Amino acid sequence: MDQTGAEFMRMAIDLAVTNVTSGAGGPFGAVIVKDGAVLATGVNRVTAGSDPTAHAEVMAIRAAAQLLGHFELTGCTAKDAAATGFDDAFIYEEIDRPFGERRVKTECVMRDEAAASFKAWSEFTGRIEY
Repeated sequence: MDQTGAEFMRMAIDLAVTNVTSGAGGPFGAVIVKDGAVLATGVNRVTAGSDPTAHAEVMAIRAAAQLLGHFELTGCTAKDAAATGFDDAFIYEEIDRPFGERRVKTECVMRDEAAASFKAWSEFTGRIEY
């Protein structure tokens, strides 16, 4: 049975609320949908797992990719729970500022040497594009 976007969003919100009230993590939930059905879900595990990458949408993406056996999620959509009091605007503002004007000290180190990996990637005939 196909569900609506509102139903998927309700599911993501319910996941987020349960994640908080159970003490498992932050107030975020995500649902990945393929062909009108839930493929995978995820909740925020950043603090619970001491993993700064364990955002709800990332956890859902990981679960979906594992289930599909592939890194591409073509045909899938994700709805993540609305964040109250969580805002990444500061990060994006910092990225837009020149290095010397950032409030968080940022330093570019060995840029030319680091570009070697991109050169190697562009020349590698066995690469899998993504």
